[in-house]
Amino acid sequence: MLKIKSFVFSPIQENTYLLYDEFNNCAIIDPGCYFDAEKEQLVGFIKKNGLEPKMLLNTHCHLDHVFGNKHIAETFGLVAQIHEKEKPVLEFAPASGLMWDMPFDNYTGEFIFLKEGDKINIGEDELDVIEAPGHSPGHICFYSPKQNFLIGGDVLFNRSIGRTDLPGGNHAQLIKNIKEKLFVLPDATVVYSGHGPVTTIGEEKRENPYLS
Repeated sequence: MLKIKSFVFSPIQENTYLLYDEFNNCAIIDPGCYFDAEKEQLVGFIKKNGLEPKMLLNTHCHLDHVFGNKHIAETFGLVAQIHEKEKPVLEFAPASGLMWDMPFDNYTGEFIFLKEGDKINIGEDELDVIEAPGHSPGHICFYSPKQNFLIGGDVLFNRSIGRTDLPGGNHAQLIKNIKEKLFVLPDATVVYSGHGPVTTIGEEKRENPYLS
């Protein structure tokens, strides 16, 4: 069974997630650690708990979700796993960082490309890859049918949705994917978003003002 540890990083207040099992297998999702102290916090938790990072996953590659990609990849010898359509987004991230006055060293290693229907195995546990573009062109989510949770990135938030005014955004596509890809999951599914508090699919069906 997977445990989920979350961290809130950078001035953009991005949620970074660690998923790990009872055998210390670990996946790092969207490492948004920007400052050195944040990088030390993330790596320190991993080492203190004896975790063994097996993979680096990105729901999407906007700058706030990839600030720590290079550091994590080099520290643990990992290859970034993303949707292929997010590669140009990642390549643009440093320029975006300069616009935010947040320069950073970008990940420049190899990639493992993920797509709809792929399975992510963390030890004996499995996550389904769900494609849900709209906020970004190759946005993916990671769903655990066994434990009924979704690592959702910036698709669906507690009473909100991802912005669609950035390059590659598409509002109609985002709404369609939320309703056809996420709202078909069980109402009790816990949604761990890229920003803000957790929610559930059922709550957002009932209460989200952007999806009524």
